[in-house]
Amino acid sequence: MPIYEYECIHCGHHFELKQSFLDKPQAACPKCKKKAKRVFHPNPIIFKGSGFYVTDHRKSEESHASKPAPDTTKKPETKKSKD
Repeated sequence: MPIYEYECIHCGHHFELKQSFLDKPQAACPKCKKKAKRVFHPNPIIFKGSGFYVTDHRKSEESHASKPAPDTTKKPETKKSKD
């Protein structure tokens, strides 16, 4: 059975009740015995992994074809020392 949070309309007391899904969302405050309302909290949204942002999208095939491949056969030049 889920636990629901309630807040008293009159005194502002917060409390929790374990209720069935089929029960009506009605409860009495344990302090002042007056009507309480159910408190709802939004669920957080968590995005995990790639693909959720504009920067995560793959480049199109067209943009890959327009760029020449880098030449990896060149060796870096070394400085020659003067004697």
